[in-house]
Amino acid sequence: MKRSNRLVLLIGVFLAIVAFVGVVVLIGNPPASTPTTTVPTTGPVVVAKADIPLSTRIRADQVEVKTLNLTAISVGAFQDPSQVVGQVVRQPVAAGGQITATTLGQVPGGTVISVQTPAGQRAIAVRVDQISGVGTVIKTGDYVDAIMSLTEEQFASVVPDVTNPKLVTVTNPGPKGATVKLIVQGMQVLGTLLPPVAAASPAPGASAGPAEPATNLNEQQEIVILSVSAQQAEVIRYGQLMANPLLTLSLVLRSPDDFIDPTTGKPVPPVIAVTTGITLKELIDKYGVLPPVIEQPVLPTIRP
Repeated sequence: MKRSNRLVLLIGVFLAIVAFVGVVVLIGNPPASTPTTTVPTTGPVVVAKADIPLSTRIRADQVEVKTLNLTAISVGAFQDPSQVVGQVVRQPVAAGGQITATTLGQVPGGTVISVQTPAGQRAIAVRVDQISGVGTVIKTGDYVDAIMSLTEEQFASVVPDVTNPKLVTVTNPGPKGATVKLIVQGMQVLGTLLPPVAAASPAPGASAGPAEPATNLNEQQEIVILSVSAQQAEVIRYGQLMANPLLTLSLVLRSPDDFIDPTTGKPVPPVIAVTTGITLKELIDKYGVLPPVIEQPVLPTIRP
């Protein structure tokens, strides 16, 4: 065998040995595998442990956290009980129902899809503005009272005493016969309607973000749908037939804690407050308001 052929054979054997050793090393020390990212398919959500009636302030023992498939979690659902405890529900929640932003009325409402009228009650709509409707921030689930204000233009309020001009006699209470009385108490709000919130124009160079709902002094009006009895519906409708319903009827906002038993969480009948109503005579007799002094003009004596 020639020397050159022998050299080629030795090089081939050497390369075969190196390849064999490399295979053994790779088998004994496999390369580290790339970690795979696991996409979550479930998530936590706050649900009601029992039925939560409308207007209830959520307690810690009424909710719990459950893990659900992401496809089953409602939009705006809360993940931690601390986000909902102490909040007032603006729609009734059945046991097992998810607590969402809509449940707490955190979504600005411009439409009412349906009204759930309690058995034996009637639903009636009242139009209010920012003065007669507590700034138009009344929400579904709130409790309100109604105040009626009436005036009679044809009656004078005071008549001077002919013998003593400093004394006056109240012939018809209040300026132009005004009288005010709290007429209906403890009405539950079943729904509200507000005009849509106009999107604010972003400042030049600023990034456009979600519009924050706000209440401004803009003479805004609101429709408030109330749960009332048959008699209360007649009284409210009478007030709406006056010349200006926005001035005739006003709604007074109440605390929901006055209508929910703190122990059981069940609704309780409202306590009816006894009021006197207010006229000018009531203000003078009970509150010390001074009546106006009618000044009598002194006419010059004309001699013949």
